[in-house]
Amino acid sequence: MFPAARFAALAALLHSGAIFGFFFAWVCSTMWGLDRLPADVAIAAMQAMNASVRNVVFAPAFFATGPVLALAGALAWRAGSGRAALWFAAAAVAYVGGAMLPTLLVNVPMNEALAQADPADPHAGALWGAYSARWQGWNQLRTVVSGAALLMCGLGLLSLNPGALAVSHASPGRPAPGAPAQPRDRSTAAADSPAGGSATGSA
Repeated sequence: MFPAARFAALAALLHSGAIFGFFFAWVCSTMWGLDRLPADVAIAAMQAMNASVRNVVFAPAFFATGPVLALAGALAWRAGSGRAALWFAAAAVAYVGGAMLPTLLVNVPMNEALAQADPADPHAGALWGAYSARWQGWNQLRTVVSGAALLMCGLGLLSLNPGALAVSHASPGRPAPGAPAQPRDRSTAAADSPAGGSATGSA
């Protein structure tokens, strides 16, 4: 069970990092660049990006991050790492509630409304200004939350109990590496000691 938990944790880390990077790129470059363009060009560019983002590369990061985090939490719990399970569960709740849902409920409807706009409209400047300010505010929220989810996922990975792997690979009758030594039977210890051996030989 422990290797499965470790694999799920790494998959969760990869998904969390991918979606955080996607949101972060909009914050630190894409939207700032669009705001420097004429409004009609910015609207047309945003329409093109929104239309192209629905693809098989983006979908796993956006839709699978929550389920993969939840799976990592469940497997960590079954592997005996309760603290790691809580970190993964918290990351899943944070991502779904603070990044995925705002995207579906706010950013996507805004994108769909912008898709109907005419970049050549005389009021394109006002339209883009209102859209960009609100869209960026919600994007910053989902960026911060997805970054927190990534951090919690990393803490979950670090909290996975290494003793679970050792116990699962320990041979029957042999202690796992790092496990405390078991007290020996007194009669066995006495027989194995030098004094015990000499006493036995002189009898």
